[in-house]
Amino acid sequence: MTDNNNKPLFGRPWIFIRGVPSLKFLPPEGPAEVAFAGRSNVGKSSLINALVGQHGLARTSNTPGRTQELNYFVPDGYSGEAGDLPPMALVDMPGYGYAKAPKEHVDAWTKLVFDYLRGRATLKRVYVLIDSRHGIKKNDDEVLDLLDKAAVSYQVVLTKTDKIKPPAVVKLLAETAEKIKKRPAAYPGIIATSSEKSEGLDDLRAAIALTVGVDNWK
Repeated sequence: MTDNNNKPLFGRPWIFIRGVPSLKFLPPEGPAEVAFAGRSNVGKSSLINALVGQHGLARTSNTPGRTQELNYFVPDGYSGEAGDLPPMALVDMPGYGYAKAPKEHVDAWTKLVFDYLRGRATLKRVYVLIDSRHGIKKNDDEVLDLLDKAAVSYQVVLTKTDKIKPPAVVKLLAETAEKIKKRPAAYPGIIATSSEKSEGLDDLRAAIALTVGVDNWK
C-alpha cells in the first residue's frame, strides 16, 4: 500500500483503469461502484473531473456522444489484488440522446447500459445528471424508466446551475423533486452542482461516501 491510502477519498489521485465496450470486459466485481449517466453534453466528464479535483481525468469533448464505453476510475494506490482493493469505483456511462449517432451505435450503447444496470451487484447507485438549463426532458424520462425497471437506486444531480439565476435553481429543484417523487427507484433529494463554480461538489461527495460506506472522504 502507499501513503495515498491514508488520504481522504477525494483528496488523493484517481486513475482511469478500463474502458468497457461490452460486458465481457467488465472488471471483476469487488469494490462498490457508483455510475454517472446523462444526456450527451450534460457536463458529465467535467463534473467527474471536478469531483476528484483532477483536470483531464475524464475526457471532455465538444463532440457529443464521444463516450461510447463504460469508463472506470478508481483512487490510486491500491494493487487491485484481494485484500488491497480500492474502496470504490466511479463509472462514466455513455451519454444518451445524441441524435446524430448511428442507430447501431445507439442500440449497442443501450444494450450495454441496460445489461450493466441489471446485472452488476456491486453497483450501489446511479447519479443521473440533468442540465439545469433544460430540466428533465423526454429522453431523461426514458432513462429514469429504465432505472426503475432495473430496480437500480438513482439520484438526480443538476449540472451547470451557474448558467441560470439562483431563483430559477430553487424553482427547478422543487419541480424536479415533484417529477420524481413517485418513481420507485429514485432516491429523494436533488443535488444542484456547478463544475465551473465548484458549487454543490461537497454535497455530491458526501452523498457518494454515504452510499458506498466511506467515512474518510474530505
